[in-house]
Amino acid sequence: MGKNDFKKLNDEILINKREEHFELLKKIYAGIEPKTIFSINGFVNSGTLNPYEEPELWVEENLKILDENAGILMDDKVFRPICIEFGLYGVHFIDKILGAEVFFRDGQWYNEYLDSPIGELEPPDLKNNKTWSLAKRTAKAFTESRAKLPLFGLPTIASTINIAVNLYGQEILSDMYLNPEKAIHDFELINRLLCTLHQWYINNIPCEQLQPVISWERTQPRGFGQLCGCSNQLVSPHLYNEFLASLDDKLLSVYPNGGMIHLCGSHEQHIPTWRDMKSLRAIQVNDRAAEDLVLYFKELREDQMIYLTPCEVMSAERAVEITGGHRLIIQGALDTPMRTTNRHF
Repeated sequence: MGKNDFKKLNDEILINKREEHFELLKKIYAGIEPKTIFSINGFVNSGTLNPYEEPELWVEENLKILDENAGILMDDKVFRPICIEFGLYGVHFIDKILGAEVFFRDGQWYNEYLDSPIGELEPPDLKNNKTWSLAKRTAKAFTESRAKLPLFGLPTIASTINIAVNLYGQEILSDMYLNPEKAIHDFELINRLLCTLHQWYINNIPCEQLQPVISWERTQPRGFGQLCGCSNQLVSPHLYNEFLASLDDKLLSVYPNGGMIHLCGSHEQHIPTWRDMKSLRAIQVNDRAAEDLVLYFKELREDQMIYLTPCEVMSAERAVEITGGHRLIIQGALDTPMRTTNRHF
């Protein structure tokens, strides 16, 4: 693949349009409010080849698809980034790297718990790890294409608690009480691995194209990372602060500007900790977490953004009523552009 293979993916007009949207998003993070609600609804790959077998051909196929659809970026009302993202083993990407058996059933990936006891987890040999090699091959094929327009979305690198629960189930929660030194050993090893993988991508993907997972809707300004906080709903504020908060902060701090935490459950007990976490610059809420939008908006810092996936419990219209559009980014295109107001909750 060469630079001239994808004309639209190197088109200066489209690249400039992408940059206009990024500049506006950057201003929102800086506290400058737009006149209308900022919404993101991009285009992501949809090829037919198997990336697990031939990632290089998969990248080429999907870049061709992106090239054919790149014109949607010219939308003035909605940010529609053009993205390529290989969801390698879904949310079990790290589990697979750490030796768990991962399998596909009924349309999604699952994993078996590790047989080894908590406290004896060993770091993977990344130089010879087939899963990590597959991920790197995909990234290399993308950079070698020299297509400048697409954003490159990461696989799900998740978070320490998410991976630990995947690997051990409820036993890791029990050991936070019963065998804390063993739990800490595995937590720290997992987080070191997550930080290492994020740093590799930072070093190998151009900054202007690198985005964390769900790149087409959770798009952030450059230099921001992301972690998945789903399983934090299972722990108390005390346990989160004692075992996990510093690890989440360290992971987000791999990125020069900090980053986002994805939430989909009942996590309001951790708001005071997240308010004080300087590396945390955005939360992404959907489903059950969206019910608590009022709390997140009222109790988080003024420089912490809220990304909302509209759902049955929290529509975009209701979110604007609550926030006045302040610090709010809607995932998905709005049928009618919604104006921000000066009314804050």
